[in-house]
Amino acid sequence: MSNVVVYGAGGTAGSRIVGEAVGRGHRVTAAVRRPESVTWLPAGVKVVTGDATSPQSVAELAPEADVMVVTIGGGERALWRNAAENLITVLRDVPNPPRIIHVGGGATLLTPGGTPYLEEPDFPERYRDAALGQADALALYRSSADGLTWTYLSPPPMEFHPGERTGRYRTGTDHPVTDDEGRAVLSYEDLAVAIVDEIENPRFENMRFTAAY
Repeated sequence: MSNVVVYGAGGTAGSRIVGEAVGRGHRVTAAVRRPESVTWLPAGVKVVTGDATSPQSVAELAPEADVMVVTIGGGERALWRNAAENLITVLRDVPNPPRIIHVGGGATLLTPGGTPYLEEPDFPERYRDAALGQADALALYRSSADGLTWTYLSPPPMEFHPGERTGRYRTGTDHPVTDDEGRAVLSYEDLAVAIVDEIENPRFENMRFTAAY
């Protein structure tokens, strides 16, 4: 059993990660900006006011955590970079700091030609700021998280939607995991399975991985 803090626990990914972790016997703290908005989370979840970009929030929750999962949303580029930078900065000063698992963007995965999907000419402009922010966060973990244990999970770059929990998936690192038709597909439910599997059996420490069917 692990003590798991989930930032963004009220979101599409975060709520499923909370449910998966609770269902597998972990102690979960849901850190959200407005606790009154997540009364529907599973029984037994501790709900607190929390923000991954707040030094005070991370400093308060870190001492009792084994893992901090960051799954936050928004359209501003600075959000993800600030969250990663804050966790790295604060956790360096915490004795026995928790592991970080950051749910990042699929647009940072690489095309067959070796460039990030976010650099493709037809990449949707409305997602660009978010994709750049997730790229900033990944770069920070790779360059500045010495002494910490982190994992960055990128879902598929396009076909990633709420759906069925199958409990199965395949993993890769910097390129999408594709099927025989060249599609990379994953449900939010199975993303949560992959996250909790990584909590229980770490395989991708200090690196990025991706998952799909």
